[in-house]
Amino acid sequence: MKRRIGRISIVTLIGRLRTSRWAALFAIGAMLGASALLVKLSLLELRAAHATQDVAASTAQVGTETVQAASKPDEVTGHQTDSDEVVPLKPSAAESSDRHSEELEAMDRLIIRIYLAKEKRIESVPLETYVRGVVAAEMPINFELEALKAQAIAARTYMMRRIVHDDDSGVPIDGADVTDTVQHQVYIPLAELAKKWPAADQKANMKKLDAVIAQTRGKIITYKGDPIEAAFFSTSNGYTENSEDYWSQEIPYLRSVASPWDEAISPKYEETITFKLEDFYSRLGMQGKSSVKSTIRIIEKSEGKRISKIRIGGMTFTGREVREKLGLASSQFTWRMKKGAISITTYGYGHGVGMSQWGANGMAKSGASDDEILAHYYSSVQVEQASKWAAVLASRL
Repeated sequence: MKRRIGRISIVTLIGRLRTSRWAALFAIGAMLGASALLVKLSLLELRAAHATQDVAASTAQVGTETVQAASKPDEVTGHQTDSDEVVPLKPSAAESSDRHSEELEAMDRLIIRIYLAKEKRIESVPLETYVRGVVAAEMPINFELEALKAQAIAARTYMMRRIVHDDDSGVPIDGADVTDTVQHQVYIPLAELAKKWPAADQKANMKKLDAVIAQTRGKIITYKGDPIEAAFFSTSNGYTENSEDYWSQEIPYLRSVASPWDEAISPKYEETITFKLEDFYSRLGMQGKSSVKSTIRIIEKSEGKRISKIRIGGMTFTGREVREKLGLASSQFTWRMKKGAISITTYGYGHGVGMSQWGANGMAKSGASDDEILAHYYSSVQVEQASKWAAVLASRL
């Protein structure tokens, strides 16, 4: 069937175009138009294909790290900054966890060699077993859990500092890292723990010790990335001491702080000891003064309220010298002379530097955590994992 436009059919029109001058031009235009249409259709199809692929990829990867990469690409792939510095890839959580587990295993394989002074032999045990023996020896088991945990972290720190600094000072024989005496840290071997407590308490006490070790595993105290000199003592006089007021070295994290808990709860807070004057002067190296009532005068006190300098019978001593020569509990003391004798009353027990153990227990009773206790007694420190020194530890395995 032929379609007509007005009075002229399409067939007739085409016939006339073939014979006209502009027939050729019309044909060329038609070809160009068709080509442009084909190109446009091809581009549309190509875009549609890419869109389909993107949707498929996104759908397949929902719930994986790729979704995170879309919002935080720098964390997964790294990126290049304006300064052309390439930011390294960050490890995944799984990789970090695996590395941390490996570091803790290295800690578990670390062996501490303790010289047992009375038995004159070396006992070798894993680090955490050593820490448990120190906590059992240095702090009463009936102390609050958080106080025991603070003691465990301090004990572990003390040992780690010796290892990291390759320090075997004070050890009388080769092949040992530390002794079991007050010169370092008192330590009770595992076999001896059974004798320390009544049979009825042994199971509960060991369970408590195990919890202390498990909850502090690998933790140490650091100052500017270095394990600290984790000094501790029994009972304060109400304050701790600056390191330089007892030792010769000023240590920035061993500063005098208030410790008001000790007086109320420590049985060692106050003690009175009496000397015959002859014995008193003899111990101080002042022979010939036994029958003379010499003048005793305090010259200077420390920030921790202890005696720094004292003048006795014309001679000047430090508070530490008097304490050590007379075997006093503390370098804060008062005195009274009567009938050829002198009675000296001390306040606190120990050198006073670092953490007060009874103060720590008082803090724990008030609700403080182990970290809060350590932050109070050691200034500007951090509690972190010792596993960061895994490479150092590996050299000892």
